[in-house]
Amino acid sequence: MPLKGYRLEDEDVVFTFDRRDYEKITHENSGQLLDFKDLDIENVVVSGEFNNWSIKQWRMTKIDNNIYELRKHLNDFSDAFSWEFKYVINNAYWAEPSKYDPNIAKATKNGYRLRGIYNLKMYLAYPDKHGNAHFKLNGFNNAKKVIVAGSFNKWNETLFKMQKANDGWELTLKIKPGVYDYRFIVDGKWIEDPHNNKRVENEFGEYNSVIDIKKPITFYFPNHLNARQVILSGSFNHWSEDELKMTKINTGWQYTIRLTGGKHHYKFIVDGEWVVDPENPVMEYDGDGHINSVYMVR
Repeated sequence: MPLKGYRLEDEDVVFTFDRRDYEKITHENSGQLLDFKDLDIENVVVSGEFNNWSIKQWRMTKIDNNIYELRKHLNDFSDAFSWEFKYVINNAYWAEPSKYDPNIAKATKNGYRLRGIYNLKMYLAYPDKHGNAHFKLNGFNNAKKVIVAGSFNKWNETLFKMQKANDGWELTLKIKPGVYDYRFIVDGKWIEDPHNNKRVENEFGEYNSVIDIKKPITFYFPNHLNARQVILSGSFNHWSEDELKMTKINTGWQYTIRLTGGKHHYKFIVDGEWVVDPENPVMEYDGDGHINSVYMVR
């Protein structure tokens, strides 16, 4: 299950506050710890490392008497792997998560831990049975613990513990699209994935396995219903002029392809004529002086 307080949906992070998850609040100025049940909610704000702990900027939308939500695009976050955050009530009270929540960190101030005070933690990779990255290590049935660690979690050696299966170990993660290095840690010993032939040498003279998390993207070219053929061509298929034949629909042409995270240049070829995407204002010059449309996969 996604960790409490947020979830990833396509290119968005969706923060969800449920007042039933909290019993205590702390007053911003006095530091007094109060019972949440005695407070009427006027507004809820998401505050964390990603917005300099602002208590006013990221205001949430009320869904019902208990639940508030805020949707933020992945562009609003840096390439950091994790952030600490909290919910602020009425721009003055910090909702205190339980110390038993699965994704918490002890709060600190000026380098010192604050006793009994915790922040929620958000990750751009987390266990989810419906995730997009399935890791499987066959064998090692006598191992006591197997961890998967990689560039998607800054090589954390404890966070992603794999589950024992009949024929080995497995774990499914939700990870934003991109190319990542990873290794397994079997009872403290680091190994590459023996079932993945995609690998790169690391700084220790060994190898990291490589996984490419792709996302289905549908390209759409409007109108031109009288065209005999429309081709999708881009940096993702070495600018092939015949590989990706688009399908005609009632309003134009479309093609769905799975792309890795990052920037992709593309154009449409309409009966032999190369054209940019008329519905995408984002364009760049390539190294040969041509203007291409640009699609960012996150």
